[in-house]
Amino acid sequence: MGCNRNCGLLTGAVIGAVLAIFGGVLIPVGDHLIGKAIKKEAVISNGTIAFENWLVPGSSVYRQFWVFDVQNPSEVLDQGAQPKLEQRGPYTYRVRYLPKENITENSNGTISYMLPNVARFEPDMSVGTENDTITCLNLAVVAAPALYPNPFMQLLLNTWIKASKSSMLQNRTVKELLWGYKDPFLSKVPFPLNPVLGVFYPYNGTFDGLYKVYTGKEDIKKTAIIESYKNKRNLSYWEGLCDLVNGTDGASFPPFVKKDQILRFFSSDICRSIYGVFQGKQDVKGISLYRFTVPREAFASPAEVRDNYCFCTDQVISKNCTLAGVLDISACKGGRPVFISLPHFLHASDSILHDVEGLSPNEEEHETFLDVEPITGFTLQFAKRLQVNLLVKPAPKIQALSKVQKPYIFPLLWLNESAVIGDAKAEMFRNKVTGRVQMLSVLQMVLMIAGSVLFLAFMGSYFICRSKKLK
Repeated sequence: MGCNRNCGLLTGAVIGAVLAIFGGVLIPVGDHLIGKAIKKEAVISNGTIAFENWLVPGSSVYRQFWVFDVQNPSEVLDQGAQPKLEQRGPYTYRVRYLPKENITENSNGTISYMLPNVARFEPDMSVGTENDTITCLNLAVVAAPALYPNPFMQLLLNTWIKASKSSMLQNRTVKELLWGYKDPFLSKVPFPLNPVLGVFYPYNGTFDGLYKVYTGKEDIKKTAIIESYKNKRNLSYWEGLCDLVNGTDGASFPPFVKKDQILRFFSSDICRSIYGVFQGKQDVKGISLYRFTVPREAFASPAEVRDNYCFCTDQVISKNCTLAGVLDISACKGGRPVFISLPHFLHASDSILHDVEGLSPNEEEHETFLDVEPITGFTLQFAKRLQVNLLVKPAPKIQALSKVQKPYIFPLLWLNESAVIGDAKAEMFRNKVTGRVQMLSVLQMVLMIAGSVLFLAFMGSYFICRSKKLK
């Protein structure tokens, strides 16, 4: 009888030990199976989850605009006073809803495509209509000195500016400012040039690319990384390393993302590659994500971050490369004096921020972030925020700019392009990816804990019975 009891207890202990060991063995085996499945689905190839999300975004992407309305136009024009600005918005457009075009699979493990540009106004998500009028910079007049620095040429420009009754500021509708209008000053110029201009003109009906990215078939660690942009590895806008096209387009990254990684991505909007660093975890629709944000150092002055030296292109405006927070992309914009920054000059030098009134930088509202699912590398939520500015500087030969007292950077608008995974896509993602991973992790833990408890309980009972028998 004692033997049967002891044998039963030992058998229970053995079963518990086997369960615990099996649970432990499941960890590397399970990780291997998960890794194998993810590698299969993360490849950009027809029929995979990655391809479905890559072809067209799995969620609605919106671009919100806040335009800066000048509150003291008379003082600015007549006295060269500091502009007082008030942001108006959001004016919301749906973008990125068309699938990629000219998709071609290449023999070197890459796939190439063109990204169609399209924007559709969403009145229910906007504060007003596209026909709302604002007082803003005159794009053509302000850009003239940068495009034509020769004094004689500026005298000619001044004649046409006066003939068109143009000044440094103008009244425009939101639609005109964003997407284009026929400029009266440019219409007077007797040269063969297009008189239509706007901050994003031309946009609808145009394409961004050609992009060529790695599919991940040959090397999963290269999935979605850009091999070339417009058939080049560099941009021809910057010097040195700053000119390289690095990382992905931000929509996805190679799978198995780690917290200590630096995620690099290219943005044609700012004509450069940039990066994000891990900030923390986020839970979006039941899916655990890693949040990566663009850090302050990405826009720091070369005096603080040496690697930014090649983004400093103008020693005078940047005060010998000591100013932070703005990026001169004039080389990317045909010589027009366009400067990019974070909204409200977030992380910019105080002297830049205080050249105008009415801005209030705030990290929560104005920083750029990507929420990435770490196993697959898919970006399931993001907010890309940037501000478009023009450099205004004195031009004594141009009467409309004669009151400008010193060069300064004038904000036009800021935008927030954002998206979050839709409910249907989130459910699919939970069922096919995160749900299975969580189920396997739970099974591993249950087996290890239950096995350990059984082993300890039966072994404890065995030794208790044995000690009683010996007595």
